[in-house]
Amino acid sequence: MTSSKSTAKRSIRPRKQFGQHWLRDEEILERIIMAAELTKSDRVLEIGPGTGSLTSRLLSMVSALVSVEIDRDLCKKLVHKYGEQDNFLLIQDDFLKSDLASFLQDFPKFQNPHKVVANIPYNITGPIIAKLLGKIATPAPQQYESIVLLVQKEVGDRLVAIPGSKAYGALSIRVQYLASCELICDVPAKSFYPRPKVDSVVIKLTPRILPDPAHNPRQLETLLKLGFASRRKMLHNNLQSLIKIAELTPILEKLNFNPQCRAEDLSLEEWILLSNNINC
Repeated sequence: MTSSKSTAKRSIRPRKQFGQHWLRDEEILERIIMAAELTKSDRVLEIGPGTGSLTSRLLSMVSALVSVEIDRDLCKKLVHKYGEQDNFLLIQDDFLKSDLASFLQDFPKFQNPHKVVANIPYNITGPIIAKLLGKIATPAPQQYESIVLLVQKEVGDRLVAIPGSKAYGALSIRVQYLASCELICDVPAKSFYPRPKVDSVVIKLTPRILPDPAHNPRQLETLLKLGFASRRKMLHNNLQSLIKIAELTPILEKLNFNPQCRAEDLSLEEWILLSNNINC
């Protein structure tokens, strides 16, 4: 099934404007599928199907696949290849601007996809993850069971980073607040066409609701933004615009935190604890 009846016969070239790099490595494609733990009853969302290398595998394993592709020429190609399959719905749109829930009201079989599997463009990775998960203060209304993404290695490393590591930062905490993050495998640049300048990784995000969330999620977001504004500075200096050092130091000591700590020294749970003990 498809939202367009056009066909495509000519070859398609990758477009820089859409950050297109098409995965050609069969082993990595299989690792992505395995990480998604698909069943015949799954309804899956695929963002940026490209030439359909991942699409073809997904279609054979799930009950419904919704693929969102911005490139008109690629949509024609995908329609030509998979348009006759009744478990396939192709939407030509910009995923970041699309209102998926409203569109799918006319397609009951494809409503409420509960898993995401995608090779997403490097240049919009952050916004895509933000749309799928939401923010600390405003989680996404639809919580997926799992999200398997192929992303730039630098971003993937930040998502799974632990406190004290070089990659650990505000993004790590924001995402880990909303989902558990797992590194599935490394993906070398040679696995793509055209070959990108950087390596990639496959990550799996499992959305969750923390048992002990922040009392004031918006305040936690503010603390993270200020706390990581300058990594070289101690935390109490970065937070001066919100709370005076003389007021923050006793709180840090009460929580058994080093008064000289930096933002990257605190775990997610410690950031939540800090936020819960600050009244601004």
